Amino acid sequence: MLDLIINAEEVYDEETKTFSTQGGEVLSLEHSLVSLSKWESKFKKPFLSGGAKTSEEILEYIRFMINTPGVSPEIFLKFKDEHFTKVQEYIDSSESATTFGVMPERKARGEVITSELIYFWLVNYNIPWEAQYWHLNRLFALIRICNVKTSKPKKMPRNDIARQNRELNEQRKAKLGTSG
Repeated sequence: MLDLIINAEEVYDEETKTFSTQGGEVLSLEHSLVSLSKWESKFKKPFLSGGAKTSEEILEYIRFMINTPGVSPEIFLKFKDEHFTKVQEYIDSSESATTFGVMPERKARGEVITSELIYFWLVNYNIPWEAQYWHLNRLFALIRICNVKTSKPKKMPRNDIARQNRELNEQRKAKLGTSG
């Protein structure tokens, strides 16, 4: 979860010789499947498509991310560049200790990722519904782990097997000093 303090003042305390923040409104935001689903429901297009978003679409997604009740829409008039930067950094963060090697992307297969597809993965992998409130990248990490752990090992193509056998035979011949 990301907490942003909007419209706060930085004050210097002469006694302690420190700066502190006073006032302002605290917004709690969550980049989750729920916020993604709400955005896609409104705009009728995939959020994760990678296409450019209008200012209205970005502000609306941030609005859907807000978990703080009773927030006035005018709060966005008080947003500064630093707030947008923090939101983008939060959206881009992995929020997980799990790392992956290079894995093929689903887009290579022509699959567009939408909130409904992600909900399908939740059902398919028996992931608890509570996960729809997790940071989206953390949920994707869990889905990738489920996919890797449940997928059957792929058979090696015949030409790769033959190449590997040739290499092993050449290594053995070189090691033993034979011609075959």
